[in-house]
Amino acid sequence: MPKMVKLKAEEKEKIFQKNPFDARLDTHKLHGKYREHWAFTVIGQYRIMLAFSGAEFVDFINIGTHEIYK
Repeated sequence: MPKMVKLKAEEKEKIFQKNPFDARLDTHKLHGKYREHWAFTVIGQYRIMLAFSGAEFVDFINIGTHEIYK
């Protein structure tokens, strides 16, 4: 993964920790086989896929382009 994407992911993770639905993240529910998951934008086509585990925990599942949904 490009270094710029890694740095941006760290930045976005900090935003996510403060507010998972901050407008800068474009957090959205996924559909189809991933309907139990969510994703937010890192930069460009890069996304972090996640699942909320109860009220206080989140599992980051994958990071990558839309290819992570295949």
